[in-house]
Amino acid sequence: MKTILLTNDDGYDSKGLLALKDTLSKIAKVCVVAPCNEKSACGHGLSLTKPLRFIKIEDDFYKLDDGTPADCIYLALNTLYKDKRPDLIVSGINLGSNMGEDITYSGTAAGAMEGVIHGIPSIAISQVLKDKSSVDRFDFALAKKSIFEVVSKIFENGFPLGDRKFLNINVPQISVAESKGYQITQKGYRIYGNEAHFNTNPRGQGYYWLGLHPLAWNERQTPIKMISDFGAVAKGYVSITPITLDMTSYEDINSLNLWVK
Repeated sequence: MKTILLTNDDGYDSKGLLALKDTLSKIAKVCVVAPCNEKSACGHGLSLTKPLRFIKIEDDFYKLDDGTPADCIYLALNTLYKDKRPDLIVSGINLGSNMGEDITYSGTAAGAMEGVIHGIPSIAISQVLKDKSSVDRFDFALAKKSIFEVVSKIFENGFPLGDRKFLNINVPQISVAESKGYQITQKGYRIYGNEAHFNTNPRGQGYYWLGLHPLAWNERQTPIKMISDFGAVAKGYVSITPITLDMTSYEDINSLNLWVK
């Protein structure tokens, strides 16, 4: 039987993670190692200045106190999988989108990044949500169907990407019947505003709380004309974006050589 390691950045008790576990347990032996607390927007960070501790929830289900998604994957691969590595790593289902430059902030994407660094095929999957407060009533039906089909295809035909590349999937907040299928996309150009909100606590001390940015974007002007993750999701498609960890700007190598000279 195939084996899958799961993590996320919303915490071990997230409804998205539990939906992912339930779905993929139908086709593989699943192990979960997830953060003890929410780690949204923690990026690809490892905990180097504090100890980390596995806490067993049930068989093949652990929370890491107090670790990041990257910690979860790193430690799981080097402790729980000493003899045989998992066939696949899946990070999610994230409560909210991870499109455009948000990937650089995302703990969900970081779980997949850590996986491919260790040579394991990896996927990050996120559920677009207009209102996170509605998650308790959300069934993740389209996300569950999508990840089941994608993972089944990987098990049948192999992982479609090379070294240090992962699949980033974003699922629109629509029903299975409303979905238009899958769209292979490029990473969109995320537009950010100022969401630093100033408030005063009961002791009269000022503080800032960072809010959520609206999903605003532009399509990228690239040599390959293709729709972005934002555009595909807005049109009712499940977006699948190939992401590479190689951030070298190759198109600037020649001009930079001339600049140095």
